[in-house]
Amino acid sequence: MSERPSAPPGAGAGDHRGAVAALALGVVAALAFMPAVPDHRSGPVAFAAASTPPAEGAGSSVTVLGDGSTSDTGPQPAQPPAARLKPGEVPPQFVVLSFDAPTEDDDHLFSRARTAAKMNGAEVTFFLRGVDLLPATKRWQYQPPQHEVGTAAVPFPTDTQVRATLQQLGRAWLDGDEIASGFIGQFCGPKGGRDWSTADWQSEISQGYSMVNFWKTGTGFADLPPLPFDYQTELAGGRAPCLEGRQNLLPAEKDAGWRYDASSPGDVQRWPAQTDGLWDFPLQRIAFGAGEILSTDQTTQTYLNAFYRVYRGNRAPLVIDTDLDPRHAPRLQAAETTMKDLCHRDGVRCVSFRQLADWLDAQDPTVLNRLRTLDPTGAPNWAAVAGP
Repeated sequence: MSERPSAPPGAGAGDHRGAVAALALGVVAALAFMPAVPDHRSGPVAFAAASTPPAEGAGSSVTVLGDGSTSDTGPQPAQPPAARLKPGEVPPQFVVLSFDAPTEDDDHLFSRARTAAKMNGAEVTFFLRGVDLLPATKRWQYQPPQHEVGTAAVPFPTDTQVRATLQQLGRAWLDGDEIASGFIGQFCGPKGGRDWSTADWQSEISQGYSMVNFWKTGTGFADLPPLPFDYQTELAGGRAPCLEGRQNLLPAEKDAGWRYDASSPGDVQRWPAQTDGLWDFPLQRIAFGAGEILSTDQTTQTYLNAFYRVYRGNRAPLVIDTDLDPRHAPRLQAAETTMKDLCHRDGVRCVSFRQLADWLDAQDPTVLNRLRTLDPTGAPNWAAVAGP
């Protein structure tokens, strides 16, 4: 097991500003991946326009951040207002579509999923992994908890794949999609997430921030434009590999200021609740034959059955997850077909996890408590549920 540097007790914003200044003075790329969450917005760093072209698709007002890897281009497009339910109003039928492992490789599954969402009026969540932006030639920059430096449980991408992934990330955000955290090394089982301490998860989260905030330093791709968003403020939640280690993960997520966790291993189709201030968005157990199955990588008909169960019942959000690993490529077709069918229906809103959290935050807590008591297949009296 390798030694990992850690932030000293009481380290704060001043230490973060110092780290950024050091990067600006040309400290080696490895320092960009020290496990301390950097506040790159406050560093006295300036970059010449020639080395930092404008963010792709950005408007006239662009503030380049940090080493030129990210930028502030204003509010994210395509974000619906979060309105409180009116007395007696039926809640929207939310359909949350998320995609794991968004590496743009030769199969082009990332761009395919992004395009399908845009064509069908859906905003979706992409769980970006740190390895998606770390080329194999630079893998030594990752210091995984309880594992050797430069190792991961999944392959590191090529330079070409990282470049293509960066392009798709910018376009996804401009489409209105959420860029959430899928963490980095995808370690499961012994010495993986289930064995990690809160400090281990904090290291994983901090390194994940740095891999996005400083991808130019980490990859050396100085010719590419910055991403059109500030990852430091945009990141709102994540999903742990193999849905493991949640007990020690939640304090780390809360410490990072996240708003939700999507790492629960499965629950019935009910309205979400909070755990220690974080919205709990589990993968759902949906009907399959005489039993139930997790709502990930399923068939179109299975998803439609799960949709009708709540659409005619408690209107709880339906969560659909798809792994963009090429080995699961046929499952993407099911997600695409489901989007095409459901996202155009009256009363249905295909949203990201962050947008769902926005809507939940806007509701009357008393009404939310009533929603949580509803059975998935019941026939609610909406006048009473959403009443005064």
